[in-house]
Amino acid sequence: MKILLSNDDSVFAKGIAVMHGALAKQHEVTVIAPDRNCSGASNALSLHQPLRIQQMENGFYAVNGTPSDCVHLGVNSFMQEDPELVVSGINHGANLGDDVIYSGTVAAATEGRYMGLPAIAVSLCNYDGGYFETAARVVVEVIEKLMTHPLPANQILNINVPNVPYEQLAGVKVTRQGRRHRAESMVEARDAFGRPIYWYGPAGAEQDAGPGTDFHAVANGYCSVTPLSVDMTARESIEEMEKWLEM
Repeated sequence: MKILLSNDDSVFAKGIAVMHGALAKQHEVTVIAPDRNCSGASNALSLHQPLRIQQMENGFYAVNGTPSDCVHLGVNSFMQEDPELVVSGINHGANLGDDVIYSGTVAAATEGRYMGLPAIAVSLCNYDGGYFETAARVVVEVIEKLMTHPLPANQILNINVPNVPYEQLAGVKVTRQGRRHRAESMVEARDAFGRPIYWYGPAGAEQDAGPGTDFHAVANGYCSVTPLSVDMTARESIEEMEKWLEM
């Protein structure tokens, strides 16, 4: 299978190297990833600057753009043939609940689906790294199952893996997104000239994190696999809204 592999932690991140090593044993893998850390970039596109692509010594390709840029450029222009699958990760840190809105990792997978391709986002639930091999093995196994059970055309998979050896995983659970409380206050500081500057503070605490959620699965040692719809239409509201919005 031809696979396009990207991420948001940069082409230099350990997670993408481990993921490439696992996939390349069975598949033809092209790595196209940002030349810097783009965590939190979401689905941003670089519309006001040209994109440049450069091959690294290890054969990976670095792009001066966002995760979405990397996938769009790879599929639309750079690769000779369309890949059959887009994989994004392994991310350094979880992408659970509301995190998916901001995640460049999830965005790269979403861009793949917008380009008409099945796509997977995968994250290791530890920002300092660790058992990337566990996450890579899970993805390889999920891909094998996707060959006989393809994803619906409007969905991607968001996979979050506990930071433990593969043998210590409690199993795999199909989950829904949980939710966080409102984010904590921003952190105010001063620059060298005494002017105020602001940093984002910690993410909000878990609010909806009960059984069935991605939060709950990971907290209990399970790998969380969440199908995400890239069509954000609130279909359940259409009929009711048609009634009160008649003009």
